[in-house]
Amino acid sequence: MPRPASSRMAPSGSRVHNEKFDPGVGFELGRPKTVFVLWYLCKCVFFLSAFPWPSGIKSMVLRAFGAEVGRSVYWKPRVNIHIPWRLKVGEFTWIGEEACVYNFALVTVGAHCCLSQRAFICAANHDYTREDMAYRHAPIEIQDGVWIGAQAFVGPGVTLACDCVVTAGSVVTRSLPGGMVCAGNPCQPVRPRWKEPEAASGEGAASRANAKQSGCRPSDGS
Repeated sequence: MPRPASSRMAPSGSRVHNEKFDPGVGFELGRPKTVFVLWYLCKCVFFLSAFPWPSGIKSMVLRAFGAEVGRSVYWKPRVNIHIPWRLKVGEFTWIGEEACVYNFALVTVGAHCCLSQRAFICAANHDYTREDMAYRHAPIEIQDGVWIGAQAFVGPGVTLACDCVVTAGSVVTRSLPGGMVCAGNPCQPVRPRWKEPEAASGEGAASRANAKQSGCRPSDGS
Protein backbone atom coordinates (compact mmCIF):
# COMPACT_ATOMS: atom_id res chain seq x y z
CA MET A 1 0.00 0.00 0.00
CA PRO A 2 1.50 3.41 -0.92
CA ARG A 3 2.43 5.79 1.86
CA PRO A 4 0.35 8.93 2.37
CA ALA A 5 1.53 11.83 0.25
CA SER A 6 2.51 13.79 3.39
CA SER A 7 5.09 11.12 4.34
CA ARG A 8 6.79 10.78 0.94
CA MET A 9 10.29 12.20 0.61
CA ALA A 10 10.65 14.92 -1.99
CA PRO A 11 13.45 14.37 -4.54
CA SER A 12 16.69 15.98 -3.39
CA GLY A 13 18.59 18.41 -5.59
CA SER A 14 21.83 17.72 -3.69
CA ARG A 15 24.75 15.75 -5.08
CA VAL A 16 25.45 14.36 -1.60
CA HIS A 17 24.39 10.73 -1.11
CA ASN A 18 24.90 9.77 2.52
CA GLU A 19 23.38 6.37 1.82
CA LYS A 20 26.57 5.55 -0.11
CA PHE A 21 28.79 6.21 2.91
CA ASP A 22 30.80 3.14 3.92
CA PRO A 23 32.16 3.31 7.52
CA GLY A 24 34.61 0.53 6.68
CA VAL A 25 36.47 2.64 4.11
CA GLY A 26 39.26 4.87 5.41
CA PHE A 27 39.04 3.72 9.03
CA GLU A 28 40.11 0.74 11.09
CA LEU A 29 39.23 0.56 14.78
CA GLY A 30 42.49 -1.18 15.63
CA ARG A 31 40.98 -3.35 18.37
CA PRO A 32 38.09 -5.84 18.55
CA LYS A 33 34.69 -4.23 19.00
CA THR A 34 34.35 -5.94 22.38
CA VAL A 35 37.39 -3.98 23.61
CA PHE A 36 35.84 -0.74 22.37
CA VAL A 37 32.57 -1.54 24.17
CA LEU A 38 34.49 -2.29 27.37
CA TRP A 39 36.36 1.01 27.01
CA TYR A 40 33.08 2.86 26.51
CA LEU A 41 31.72 1.43 29.75
CA CYS A 42 34.87 2.44 31.61
CA LYS A 43 34.72 5.88 30.00
CA CYS A 44 31.18 6.40 31.25
CA VAL A 45 32.24 5.53 34.79
CA PHE A 46 35.65 7.19 35.11
CA PHE A 47 35.72 9.98 32.51
CA LEU A 48 32.25 11.20 31.48
CA SER A 49 31.03 11.16 35.07
CA ALA A 50 30.96 14.35 37.14
CA PHE A 51 32.51 12.39 40.02
CA PRO A 52 36.11 13.59 40.56
CA TRP A 53 37.96 10.30 40.26
CA PRO A 54 41.68 10.68 41.09
CA SER A 55 43.79 11.48 38.04
CA GLY A 56 46.08 8.55 38.78
CA ILE A 57 43.20 6.11 38.40
CA LYS A 58 42.16 7.69 35.11
CA SER A 59 45.69 7.48 33.74
CA MET A 60 45.89 3.85 34.82
CA VAL A 61 42.62 3.04 33.01
CA LEU A 62 43.84 4.74 29.84
CA ARG A 63 47.14 2.85 29.92
CA ALA A 64 45.21 -0.42 30.32
CA PHE A 65 43.51 0.36 27.01
CA GLY A 66 46.71 1.19 25.17
CA ALA A 67 47.17 4.93 25.70
CA GLU A 68 50.62 6.35 26.44
CA VAL A 69 50.25 8.65 29.46
CA GLY A 70 53.13 10.33 31.26
CA ARG A 71 53.43 10.92 34.98
CA SER A 72 51.38 13.48 36.90
CA VAL A 73 48.80 14.12 34.17
CA TYR A 74 45.78 15.91 35.67
CA TRP A 75 42.30 14.99 34.41
CA LYS A 76 39.20 17.03 35.21
CA PRO A 77 35.74 15.37 35.10
CA ARG A 78 33.69 14.85 31.94
CA VAL A 79 36.64 14.41 29.57
CA ASN A 80 35.61 12.54 26.41
CA ILE A 81 38.29 10.41 24.75
CA HIS A 82 37.10 8.41 21.77
CA ILE A 83 39.88 5.86 21.19
CA PRO A 84 42.49 5.53 23.97
CA TRP A 85 44.95 3.44 21.95
CA ARG A 86 45.34 6.41 19.62
CA LEU A 87 46.32 8.85 22.35
CA LYS A 88 49.70 9.96 23.72
CA VAL A 89 49.92 12.47 26.58
CA GLY A 90 53.17 13.77 28.06
CA GLU A 91 53.96 14.36 31.73
CA PHE A 92 52.55 17.23 33.83
CA THR A 93 49.81 18.00 31.29
CA TRP A 94 46.40 19.29 32.37
CA ILE A 95 43.15 18.23 30.65
CA GLY A 96 40.20 20.50 31.46
CA GLU A 97 36.58 19.70 32.12
CA GLU A 98 34.52 18.57 29.11
CA ALA A 99 37.54 18.55 26.81
CA CYS A 100 36.90 16.25 23.84
CA VAL A 101 39.54 14.21 22.02
CA TYR A 102 37.91 12.80 18.89
CA ASN A 103 40.84 10.71 17.77
CA PHE A 104 39.98 8.51 14.82
CA ALA A 105 43.65 9.21 13.99
CA LEU A 106 46.53 9.53 16.45
CA VAL A 107 46.49 12.53 18.80
CA THR A 108 49.79 13.38 20.51
CA VAL A 109 49.83 15.86 23.39
CA GLY A 110 53.23 16.86 24.71
CA ALA A 111 54.44 17.53 28.25
CA HIS A 112 53.41 20.58 30.31
CA CYS A 113 50.40 21.30 28.07
CA CYS A 114 46.98 22.61 29.05
CA LEU A 115 43.74 21.73 27.26
CA SER A 116 41.14 24.03 28.78
CA GLN A 117 37.43 23.46 29.30
CA ARG A 118 35.53 22.18 26.25
CA ALA A 119 38.56 22.27 23.97
CA PHE A 120 37.74 20.07 20.96
CA ILE A 121 40.67 18.12 19.48
CA CYS A 122 39.23 16.64 16.29
CA ALA A 123 41.38 14.20 14.29
CA ALA A 124 38.36 12.98 12.32
CA ASN A 125 36.74 14.34 9.19
CA HIS A 126 34.67 13.58 6.11
CA ASP A 127 35.68 14.37 2.54
CA TYR A 128 33.04 16.87 1.46
CA THR A 129 34.36 16.79 -2.14
CA ARG A 130 33.02 13.24 -2.50
CA GLU A 131 29.36 12.44 -2.90
CA ASP A 132 29.62 9.55 -0.44
CA MET A 133 31.21 11.74 2.31
CA ALA A 134 34.04 9.22 2.83
CA TYR A 135 36.25 9.45 5.90
CA ARG A 136 39.29 11.74 5.75
CA HIS A 137 41.15 11.54 9.05
CA ALA A 138 44.57 12.97 9.95
CA PRO A 139 46.70 12.98 13.11
CA ILE A 140 47.15 15.98 15.41
CA GLU A 141 50.40 16.87 17.17
CA ILE A 142 50.37 19.21 20.16
CA GLN A 143 53.96 19.81 21.20
CA ASP A 144 55.30 20.59 24.69
CA GLY A 145 54.10 23.65 26.57
CA VAL A 146 51.05 24.35 24.38
CA TRP A 147 47.98 25.96 25.93
CA ILE A 148 44.65 25.50 24.14
CA GLY A 149 41.99 27.87 25.46
CA ALA A 150 38.42 27.06 26.41
CA GLN A 151 36.09 25.99 23.59
CA ALA A 152 38.83 26.16 20.96
CA PHE A 153 38.66 23.80 17.98
CA VAL A 154 41.75 22.04 16.59
CA GLY A 155 41.19 20.23 13.31
CA PRO A 156 42.77 17.21 11.58
CA GLY A 157 46.36 17.33 10.37
CA VAL A 158 47.32 20.28 12.59
CA THR A 159 50.63 20.68 14.46
CA LEU A 160 50.81 23.19 17.31
CA ALA A 161 54.50 23.87 17.85
CA CYS A 162 56.25 24.17 21.22
CA ASP A 163 54.84 26.83 23.63
CA CYS A 164 52.10 27.92 21.22
CA VAL A 165 48.98 29.47 22.80
CA VAL A 166 45.55 29.13 21.17
CA THR A 167 43.09 31.61 22.67
CA ALA A 168 39.57 30.71 23.78
CA GLY A 169 37.06 30.04 21.04
CA SER A 170 39.62 29.97 18.22
CA VAL A 171 39.28 27.67 15.20
CA VAL A 172 42.56 26.02 14.18
CA THR A 173 42.62 24.44 10.74
CA ARG A 174 46.32 24.96 9.90
CA SER A 175 49.54 24.36 11.84
CA LEU A 176 50.77 27.17 14.08
CA PRO A 177 54.31 28.27 15.02
CA GLY A 178 55.88 27.86 18.44
CA GLY A 179 56.12 30.55 21.11
CA MET A 180 53.25 32.60 19.65
CA VAL A 181 49.82 33.62 20.92
CA CYS A 182 47.32 32.72 18.19
CA ALA A 183 43.70 33.76 17.92
CA GLY A 184 40.67 33.98 15.67
CA ASN A 185 38.77 32.08 13.00
CA PRO A 186 40.84 31.06 11.18
CA CYS A 187 43.38 31.08 14.00
CA GLN A 188 46.54 33.09 13.22
CA PRO A 189 49.64 34.21 15.16
CA VAL A 190 49.06 37.55 16.90
CA ARG A 191 52.08 38.21 19.13
CA PRO A 192 54.95 36.42 20.91
CA ARG A 193 53.99 34.50 24.04
CA TRP A 194 56.98 35.51 26.12
CA LYS A 195 57.45 39.17 27.01
CA GLU A 196 61.24 38.89 27.23
CA PRO A 197 63.69 37.15 24.89
CA GLU A 198 65.39 34.08 26.28
CA ALA A 199 68.76 35.80 26.45
CA ALA A 200 67.35 38.76 28.40
CA SER A 201 65.70 36.52 30.98
CA GLY A 202 68.98 34.76 31.72
CA GLU A 203 67.37 31.39 31.06
CA GLY A 204 68.13 31.03 27.37
CA ALA A 205 70.62 28.17 27.56
CA ALA A 206 68.56 26.18 30.05
CA SER A 207 65.37 26.79 28.10
CA ARG A 208 66.93 25.68 24.82
CA ALA A 209 68.38 22.59 26.51
CA ASN A 210 64.99 21.68 27.96
CA ALA A 211 63.32 22.19 24.59
CA LYS A 212 65.86 19.93 22.91
CA GLN A 213 65.46 17.27 25.59
CA SER A 214 61.65 17.35 25.46
CA GLY A 215 61.49 17.13 21.69
CA CYS A 216 60.22 20.64 20.93
CA ARG A 217 61.06 21.66 17.42
CA PRO A 218 60.27 24.63 15.22
CA SER A 219 57.24 24.76 12.93
CA ASP A 220 56.85 26.80 9.78
CA GLY A 221 53.17 27.39 10.58
CA SER A 222 52.06 26.20 7.16
